[in-house]
Amino acid sequence: MRTAMLRSIKSSLKTSSSSSLRRSYSSESAPERKVVILGAAGGIGQPLSLLMKLNPLVSSLSLYDIAGTPGVAADVSHINTRSEVVGYMGDENLGKALEGADLVIIPAGVPRKPGMTRDDLFNINAGIVKGLCTAIAKYCPHALVNMISNPVNSTVPIASEVFKKAGTYDEKRLFGVTTLDVVRAKTFYAGKAKVPVSGVNVPVVGGHAGVTILPLFSQATPQANNLSDEEIVALTKRTQDGGTEVVEAKAGKGSATLSMAYAGAIFADACLKGLNGVPDVVECSFVQSNVTELPFFASKVRLGKNGVEEVLGLGSLSDYEKQGLEALLPELKSSIEKGIKFANQS
Repeated sequence: MRTAMLRSIKSSLKTSSSSSLRRSYSSESAPERKVVILGAAGGIGQPLSLLMKLNPLVSSLSLYDIAGTPGVAADVSHINTRSEVVGYMGDENLGKALEGADLVIIPAGVPRKPGMTRDDLFNINAGIVKGLCTAIAKYCPHALVNMISNPVNSTVPIASEVFKKAGTYDEKRLFGVTTLDVVRAKTFYAGKAKVPVSGVNVPVVGGHAGVTILPLFSQATPQANNLSDEEIVALTKRTQDGGTEVVEAKAGKGSATLSMAYAGAIFADACLKGLNGVPDVVECSFVQSNVTELPFFASKVRLGKNGVEEVLGLGSLSDYEKQGLEALLPELKSSIEKGIKFANQS
């Protein structure tokens, strides 16, 4: 029974759409790439560490947290894939963890609990992110940085200000990971449109919290003409409230950790492909942008050897989406300004 189950799991890994994490490159042809996960012992960090260990584009996996990292590193290191795993624990080892990094992923911080908004997380997570980014500027200033720590609408601006102060800021190398919004939009759309989810694509723009999340279902592929306006509104709201749905379902025992780790691994894989010169790698991300009047905005981004190769425009929007865009701008503006203000406090 156990053998049959293991055979089934291995088979599904090979045939799953997410197997792109494993078959992007053979390890023989892929360059050496060091990936660092800051917050690796946490609820997102542990499954993210597992998923990055499965990625053949990673040659060195550096796991850092303030506690618990040796156990996570020992556990993950036994998996028979390409990357070598080293765990680092405590502030005194942060520099060693970061040195030589090509990509730094930051899921560090506290999770959201029932009744908490992403703004409620701000006072705790903002300080954590500021400290970690100060170290990144010192030890691996040229690494790509994938920000998962919430509220992303504020933590990305915090990171940018920290890097500016250190003289290391490169807007092409800083990303807010909004991939979970895309993952949810694809899943919910496929279910409602009754199409195979593996072939679905839905751009999600704006920010990464509540009404700032704007899925562009009018641009979804394959196009489903059978969805009513009411169903599009419901899909939009469910995508915006996806995090709350999970927080409430876990009843105080966590937030969206597993799906976030999956989304984080998908985006990290895209960044690594871009670094390695794979053409036409496009994902949505919260980056420095001229798409709107705001300094940061999530939209489709073409990834390449320098990080952001091109920030793509919004394309054609439905009337409903145009209204959503106008509605989200003030809240997103406020969150961005809050992050900038925090970073510039002494």
